[in-house]
Amino acid sequence: MLVVVYNICMAILGIDEVGRGPWAGPLVIGACILPKDEEGNYPDWVEPLTDSKKLSKKKREEYAEIILNEAVATGLGWVSSRELDNIGLSKALKLATRRAVEEIKLRHASFAEIVIDGTTNFLEGTSLEKYVTNLKKADLLIKEVSAASIIAKVARDNYMAALAEKYPDYGFDKHVGYGTAAHKAALMRCGPCLEHRMSFAPMACWDLNNHSQKVVTKNNDEVTTKELGDKAETIVANYLESHGHNIVSRNHKTKFYEIDIISTMGDQIFFTEVKYRKDQSRGTPLDMITKDKLKQMTFAAESFLKFSPSLKENFSPLLAAGLVHGPDFVLDDWLVLK
Repeated sequence: MLVVVYNICMAILGIDEVGRGPWAGPLVIGACILPKDEEGNYPDWVEPLTDSKKLSKKKREEYAEIILNEAVATGLGWVSSRELDNIGLSKALKLATRRAVEEIKLRHASFAEIVIDGTTNFLEGTSLEKYVTNLKKADLLIKEVSAASIIAKVARDNYMAALAEKYPDYGFDKHVGYGTAAHKAALMRCGPCLEHRMSFAPMACWDLNNHSQKVVTKNNDEVTTKELGDKAETIVANYLESHGHNIVSRNHKTKFYEIDIISTMGDQIFFTEVKYRKDQSRGTPLDMITKDKLKQMTFAAESFLKFSPSLKENFSPLLAAGLVHGPDFVLDDWLVLK
C-alpha cells in the first residue's frame, strides 16, 4: 500500500472570503490546508481547483465534497448579518478569519505560511500576522486559497438556499443576497427581513415605520419612497376625479394584497396601479407592469369584490395603470389594461 507522507514544512493555510458585498446573509471565511507529498506535489484531485466564481454550481459542490473529505484541514468562519451591522464590515472580516483559523487549530494542523486573498491582513494584531502573505487573485493562483473559496462559497450558498425556504418572498436561493434587480423588487414589495444587513444600502436608508426607502430629491429634501408613491397616487386620483370618477378607496391594504386606487364611473369599477419613476432612462413606468404584477392586480381586484357584493353586482371590473414620472410628477397617461 502506498503511504503519502504529509509535508508540514511546505504546508500553506489558504484563506478567502465569500459574502463581502451582499445585502443579506452572513459573511463566510474559508480556510484550508491541502496535502503534499515529500517532494511538495499535490494529489491529482487538487489540479482542477480554481477560484470558485470560475466554476459551475455543480463543479463547486463536487469539489467541495472532495476538499472536505481529503484536505488536511478545513475551517469556516461565520459572521451573521446582525454581527456585521454591529461591528462593521472591516471588523467582521477579521472576526470571521479568526473563527476560521480557530477551526484549523482545533484540528491540530500545522502550516508554515498563511496566504490571504486580497490586500488586507485580517490576522493583523494576532500571533499569526507575521506568517501572512497577502496576494491579489490568490484564489486563482494558490490552490489552498482556491479550495478555501470553494468550501466557503458552497457553504454560504447552501445557507442562502435554506433561508429561501424560511423567507420565500425574497428569492435568496437565486441571488444569494446580492443586490440584483429581483432582490430590490422584493425589498420594495416586502421590506427587509431579519437576515438583511441594515447597515448596507439600500437598507440603511429604509424607513421601517413606513415600510419604504428614504431618498433625496433634487432639492436635497429627504423623503421616502412611500411619500413619493403617495404623491404620485394623488396626481392620478385627481386626474380620475377630474374625468368623472368617484374614488372609492386609496391605498387599500389587507394582509394579502394592496390596491393603489379604486374608483367607479358609469357601470364600471377601476382598480388602478400607480407607477412612478424619477426619469424614463430605464424605460417608462408601464414597463413595470409585468405579467406577475397583472396576476397580483387580478387577485387583488377579485378579492376586494368578493367581500364587496354590492359593488360586484353593480359594476364591471377593469384593471388600469396610472403612469407618473419626474421630480415634477408629470402624469404620462392613465390607461385601462384589461
